[in-house]
Amino acid sequence: MSQISIEQGCAQYCPPRALTLIQAIAVKEFKDNLRNRWLGLMAGILLILSLCVSFMGSAVSGTVVLLESAQIFSGLVTLAVFILPLGAILLSYDSFVGERESGTLLLLLTYPLARWHLVCGKLLGHAYVMITACVMGFGTTALLLLAFVEEHARHALIIGFIHLIFSGILLSLVFVLLGYCVSLSVREKAKALGVLLLLWFVLVLVYDLVLLTALVSLAEVFNRQLFNLLILINPTDLFRALNLLANPADSLSAKSSLALIAQTGMGPVLMYAMLATWIGLLGLLASWIFSRQEV
Repeated sequence: MSQISIEQGCAQYCPPRALTLIQAIAVKEFKDNLRNRWLGLMAGILLILSLCVSFMGSAVSGTVVLLESAQIFSGLVTLAVFILPLGAILLSYDSFVGERESGTLLLLLTYPLARWHLVCGKLLGHAYVMITACVMGFGTTALLLLAFVEEHARHALIIGFIHLIFSGILLSLVFVLLGYCVSLSVREKAKALGVLLLLWFVLVLVYDLVLLTALVSLAEVFNRQLFNLLILINPTDLFRALNLLANPADSLSAKSSLALIAQTGMGPVLMYAMLATWIGLLGLLASWIFSRQEV
């Protein structure tokens, strides 16, 4: 085989330039968060809190026993829906406004890369961070629980943690992209953080209280289609519904008012697709905002 044909064959397996640029940005973001100990801190918080929920959740009743699987996951979902969006916000709020203030964003744009390369690269790097944190935090808890539960309950436990980790990563990426959109729309880091904390407060706390209140008090006029629509427009409710559906409670003690959210009539596949749609739409929005800005 000639030298030219060998070079042509090797060239076919070279990654496209865009993928190379995105990967380089992603590795840089991951190393930055590893260096500033954000990754270790996030993984440690998830691990400690998930261990407390799993092994000490029964302490409020006066005894320390291992709760049933549905009760454990109910507590872990409540924990994750607070911690993961907040962690994603703190990770991403200064991704663009911070680099604009320091002048590094202008420097990055002098290199031969498109603006969407930068958005995708940062998203991929932050995805690496959240994947590592979720796997280390929840995965370690799952391994410890497997050593204590009975053999017939292990399969459900494994499936439940797979859903929790995977959906938790998707939820985190939704809030990372919300952080990008706000970071691209303001000129000060403090303002970006304030706006994102307000969004977190509304989506995680206020929205569910209003939705459950309306569902209970207006049950006669609250039809299924409207309820499903209200679930779809809030990614935190999608996350809750998905995990409550994947880990149904059999006993009355394991059920809560949030179980109403799981009664959407939608399957897990559709809920995962909706979370992925949120990520796609917010990614396009962030790229569009960035493309129309002057740095």
